[in-house]
Amino acid sequence: MNTPENSLSTIIHRGGASGVTGSCHQLIVNSESSLLIDCGLFQGEDAQQDSFEQLTIGFDISTVKALVITHVHIDHVGRLPYLLAAGFNGPILCSKPSAKLLPLVIEDALKIGFTRNARRLIEQFLQRVDEQLVPLDYAKWHTLEATSSLKIKVKLQRAGHILGSSYVEVSLRETNSKRRERLVFSGDLGAANSPLLPAPKSPSRADVLVLESTYGDRLHEGRNERAALLKRAIEQALENKGTVIIPAFSIGRTQELLYELETIIHRAGRGSLWQSLEIIVDSPLAARFTQVYRDLKPFWDDEAQKLIKAGRHPLNFDALYTVDNHTAHEQTVRYLAESGRPAVVIAASGMCAGGRVVNYLKAMLGDPRHQVLFVGYQGAGTPGRDIQRYGPEGGWVMLDGERYDIRAGITTINGYSAHADQRDLLTFIKRMRHWPKAIRLVHGDTSAKLALKAAIEAMADKHQQPITVNLPENSV
Repeated sequence: MNTPENSLSTIIHRGGASGVTGSCHQLIVNSESSLLIDCGLFQGEDAQQDSFEQLTIGFDISTVKALVITHVHIDHVGRLPYLLAAGFNGPILCSKPSAKLLPLVIEDALKIGFTRNARRLIEQFLQRVDEQLVPLDYAKWHTLEATSSLKIKVKLQRAGHILGSSYVEVSLRETNSKRRERLVFSGDLGAANSPLLPAPKSPSRADVLVLESTYGDRLHEGRNERAALLKRAIEQALENKGTVIIPAFSIGRTQELLYELETIIHRAGRGSLWQSLEIIVDSPLAARFTQVYRDLKPFWDDEAQKLIKAGRHPLNFDALYTVDNHTAHEQTVRYLAESGRPAVVIAASGMCAGGRVVNYLKAMLGDPRHQVLFVGYQGAGTPGRDIQRYGPEGGWVMLDGERYDIRAGITTINGYSAHADQRDLLTFIKRMRHWPKAIRLVHGDTSAKLALKAAIEAMADKHQQPITVNLPENSV
């Protein structure tokens, strides 16, 4: 819990510090007041280590004045049901787009979780979430507490990771002593060249920065390079008369891919193979998220706005098909596996740990006509990581307790990650007018954290900035 001298607060990491998932950070101001930044589920190896702890909230929440949600990915909001079950009845602060997306995420999580088929309980829970939600505008301070001795304010800024994603600025001020402190929690920061969403802009200052480090040890391909890799991978499957399977999270990655695929199809022109290619989104949840993305066009970036004005529909084009019910899903899997009809299938889950993508993998991994294209982070201990690692060597993977040989082509494009790379993370710090005195690296594998720590220290030394970089551990 290393904090700068004379700090007004203490940070305890309830998840997301010792690994990549389960983000949950408690900012303790005094014995009566604290905040939670996110409350997410552990996944992959993180879940294996903390499988029991995450099903309950094992720490005191009596001082928690509010939960602040950076974005609605399940590893940032998945423990919300357990937090409410533990008695939390305070405000849930998030951006306005996140407020529209959060109920969809939680409803889906509850359907496959501890309340399967219990529609009434799900509706009661969603109503409670709705009552506690406080949607905030970006870039405006929200006062959480103002007493004779202390003032706590929160401000959300665009993070560029998924629609509605935010980084959080917290302002603390002791009324009597005039002491002040500014803390910034990055959440997940988006890559600088992501489609659809504007890149994050740095805050003016931070005394303490809690910074994600998912891709702290690597650089992404450029926008043109990754589009060329995507085009090449799909054209290879077209030549092989196979299917390209893209495991993708229902929110964020799916919509960015649709945007890029519409651009490729548009540029290919009439008469090309691309004009006959079907783009299939096999995820009811992804389809619902995509509709919300369409409804929230004002939050898109300038590039996407220009396409709309030109009459283009990047998330709703002619070659796009959605698969809704399970019967249609099973029929689609059989048809594509047997027919050799070229297609691109985008299906959840993003790390192949469950969901409809698993059925495609079972049916097609053993056939060299097909391609599996990874466009996002694959956590250690997930089937996605195993396919990514062992597939190019002709290895195998366990899916639902059965072994499947991998003969399909395996391609990874890191540039489509919704996470900032090392350059983006350094830029986020460098563009602050007043650099932080302390940085705590979270949300990353050890190798990524160590590489980013070394890069930050080298940058700080070059610019003669005194920065202490810590690698904290979870304290659940």
